[in-house]
Amino acid sequence: MRLIRPLADALRSPLLPFWLVIALLPFGRSSELGTLLCLLGTLLLFVRHPHALQGHAGARLLLVLLACYVGAALLSSIDAVAPGKSWGSTAGLLRFVPLGLYACFALRRESRLRALYGAVAIVIGLWGADAWLQALTGWSLGGHAEAERISGIFGADNLKLGPTLAVLAPFALWAARGRWGRPGLVLAFLALLGPVLLAGSRAGWLCYGLAGLAFAWREAGSARRFLPWFGLGGLLVVLAGALAWQTSGRFHDRMERTLAVFAGDPQGLDEALTGRPAIWRASARMIADHPWNGVGVRGFRYAYPDYAPANDHFLVAEACGVGEGACHAHQLVLEVLSETGTLGLLLWLAGTVLACRAWHRRDGPERARAFPATVALVVMLFPLNTHLAFYSAWWGLLFAWLLGLWCAALYVVEEGDA
Repeated sequence: MRLIRPLADALRSPLLPFWLVIALLPFGRSSELGTLLCLLGTLLLFVRHPHALQGHAGARLLLVLLACYVGAALLSSIDAVAPGKSWGSTAGLLRFVPLGLYACFALRRESRLRALYGAVAIVIGLWGADAWLQALTGWSLGGHAEAERISGIFGADNLKLGPTLAVLAPFALWAARGRWGRPGLVLAFLALLGPVLLAGSRAGWLCYGLAGLAFAWREAGSARRFLPWFGLGGLLVVLAGALAWQTSGRFHDRMERTLAVFAGDPQGLDEALTGRPAIWRASARMIADHPWNGVGVRGFRYAYPDYAPANDHFLVAEACGVGEGACHAHQLVLEVLSETGTLGLLLWLAGTVLACRAWHRRDGPERARAFPATVALVVMLFPLNTHLAFYSAWWGLLFAWLLGLWCAALYVVEEGDA
């Protein structure tokens, strides 16, 4: 019963609309139901309390950070290669404002923040259990497994299980640590490690490794004590990888493709990176031609045929459709530069600096409360990785959800001060 109490608290409280965004993520646009409910809740709040922003530093921080994110898209739309798509995408980003504001005001008390963390952890645990079921039987709530990797509740036509599970794993690790101590943390790490590995997303592998390192550093408390934790985590990952290599054909094939990077020839590198070097070269050409404000948010796919060779793999075989090319740059910095240009990158950097300053100005207990959301955002934004599109409707929604939660968590009020 104690395991489901956070979920019951979330379902009975104003947390429900915000929690629904995560609970419905595997089901496509249905997650926007939570966004709509947050919009209605925010409108009601400001009808009753028109000056509510004046009393919440986290909400004001959120507005500044979203101004950087949306501002980059707005500037890029002025002379975009696909004006309708860019302007429409920019307008759609405005829904993130009430989403984040709702989080800031609904999570003002520490008890509600803990309840939301626990409710999200339960969702992640269910996704992980469903992924294990698919790995063992070939079936899950999302249907039959994809040939090369498991897809879990997301379904074989929506291969987002790996990166999403890795980004949201800090909430499950945090809840396990709080409920069962360090043994619980280690067991939770192992329980999610299998699905992350078998999901086959190498970006997800790196995100999950970074999340594990962050929790190991927190447990250690110093560089000297960190080494044993690092060694334990590395050993667990190696053992899990070796077991998956021997027992899972999907993981074996994925690793064979990954190890092609050591073949010593361009073809091996291209195979290991699933053709992404061609996308990155096209991105560099776009940046050179549109250095100031890019080709426009979500305009990458429309500009791609003009910057790729005629026999480009993504033009003739797959991606968004034959003849259309790659959908996005598959790397955060290249996405920002190619779609929003130097001006957009400067706004992103400004937002990063402001976020870091806000983090450093908070005290230890306040940072500790925001730790799971902080780790999730850091691993999601880690630049030395491949990424989903941050200005897309789906990944952008998850990013905005985490940003709103982070701003709320930094400024929650302790129960004694509420």
